[in-house]
Amino acid sequence: MALRLDDKKALVAEVNEVAKRAYSAVAAEYRGLTAGKFDILRTKARENGVYLHVVKNTLAARAVEGTEFECLQPALVGPLVLGFSLEDPGSVGRVIKDFAKDNDKLVVKAIAVGGTLYGAKDIERLASMPTREQALAMLAGVIKAPVTKLARTLAEPAAKAARAVKAVADAKQAG
Repeated sequence: MALRLDDKKALVAEVNEVAKRAYSAVAAEYRGLTAGKFDILRTKARENGVYLHVVKNTLAARAVEGTEFECLQPALVGPLVLGFSLEDPGSVGRVIKDFAKDNDKLVVKAIAVGGTLYGAKDIERLASMPTREQALAMLAGVIKAPVTKLARTLAEPAAKAARAVKAVADAKQAG
């Protein structure tokens, strides 16, 4: 069913607003994917904070204009589904990669992060990016490590002196 001009404008505006808020994007070819499987993909995307939409390539090219995903325009060829990560940069990569493991009909064509276009082989790198909580935990670990080491270093002379006194006391008691 063909879209009316007003519908096309609304769709372009919607995708543009999502693209302005997104952290990363993936364009994947879905040729041969059944409607049932596609519904499963949409459900997984919704659960993980990923906006997923099939958009005609000319409309998608207009929708990403003026956003950091403008670099995707040359890759918009063929029947594509666009996925935008709204919660953390790696979520769209994880959803697409996990779904593509079991469904070889979904093929990644392009990835965009921070205004840079990456190839399909970089889906693994995008999917392995930490979530916000994981990144905060890693940062806390990095911040905590020097403090812990300093505390150990400051406590060591006293502990060493205590061990020496105990060793002398044990030696006197044994002798």
